[in-house]
Amino acid sequence: MKKSSAWWIRIPVIFFIVLGLTEYFIDSGPLPAIMTYLEVGYFMLFILLLLIGIELIINSIENVMFHTLSEEAQERYLLAQKKAWEWPWAKDMMRKLWGTKPMAEEGEIILDHNYDGIQELDNKLPPWWTYLFYATIIFAVVYLARYHIFNGENQIEEYEQEVAEAQIAIEAYKKTAKDLVDANTVELLTDAADIKAGEAIFQANCVACHMSDGGGGIGPNLTDDYWILGGGIKNVFHTVSEGGRAGKGMIAWKQSLKPQEIAQVSSYVLSLHGITPANPKAPEGDLWKE
Repeated sequence: MKKSSAWWIRIPVIFFIVLGLTEYFIDSGPLPAIMTYLEVGYFMLFILLLLIGIELIINSIENVMFHTLSEEAQERYLLAQKKAWEWPWAKDMMRKLWGTKPMAEEGEIILDHNYDGIQELDNKLPPWWTYLFYATIIFAVVYLARYHIFNGENQIEEYEQEVAEAQIAIEAYKKTAKDLVDANTVELLTDAADIKAGEAIFQANCVACHMSDGGGGIGPNLTDDYWILGGGIKNVFHTVSEGGRAGKGMIAWKQSLKPQEIAQVSSYVLSLHGITPANPKAPEGDLWKE
């Protein structure tokens, strides 16, 4: 009646298999199902108690059956249980790593001196300790050669290199993640698709104040060289995003438009420079030069 594995191995293994299957079949989004659904937690608690109960029943049955055996059979059973859990290769490895001698051979290494009946064994250092010591020596030699003789990169240089690589990766990411643009990083868009998208945004949101041709109405003329809050893509982007002058300027469009859309409409506004609107409003603000 040998046990194939101990209860303390069986219960966790079966429990986590059931838990893994539960997580696999139940869609709970980014969080584990056991944290998302209370019922799953109760179910797993039931499984754990069930496994413990089964183990207790099995052990009880084995215990009853053990006591029905004769003394000789009980001895054979206990011997079989002991052999079932003996790993000869592990015992041999431990003996080699510790380098201990069997008690029957300790007389070979016992020292001559005797203190009130207390004797001392001349044990050598455990092989595992010796091997580890040799490994530290080899590591020290390699480290010395790598960093002090051949001037390998130290931690500061490695950190600076990784920071530089991260900055390059961030810049590359920003080129594809257009909605990360702000007034400091925005650039004038000249692609026809961006200009057309900006025109659509302008016609949908800006013509009431600036007219469809940008000549100005309630708002200023966008086709001349004068700007109230500064020209150029960065100033125009900031004005559209944050709004005009307090109390009489336009609203902040950052609540309604995405950063990429603000960049597109700002670029379209700048593309209106120099055209002749139907009814141009008189210049307002200061002359702007790039």
